[in-house]
Amino acid sequence: MDTNNPVIQLCIQGTQAEYARQPEQAAHFYLRAWETAKTDYERCIAAHYLARSQPSAHEVLRWNRLALQHAQLVEDPEEVAAFLPSMYLALGAALEAMGEIDEAQAFYQLASQAGLNHSL
Repeated sequence: MDTNNPVIQLCIQGTQAEYARQPEQAAHFYLRAWETAKTDYERCIAAHYLARSQPSAHEVLRWNRLALQHAQLVEDPEEVAAFLPSMYLALGAALEAMGEIDEAQAFYQLASQAGLNHSL
């Protein structure tokens, strides 16, 4: 991950704001990252981080699905490979919160296959 990339920098700033318990500031940085993103790689990352600041499981799911769509369009799958477990886990958690247990389990399984262990 290129930490000099402006989209990545905005996501880092958003994460720092989250850790400082400033969720509105974090959401602002994530939205700016989305607005700045130009490539599918950048859109994948920005959408995934923007999902973190959403008020409902439906919106978290929507943004993470968008992130996954952009991840699938990235020419070099290795660029997003390290990012997929987190994205799958977030998709699973949103679906679980919405009561979609079977679909959630499928994403948890994908996360596990990508190197992250989680179960219901």
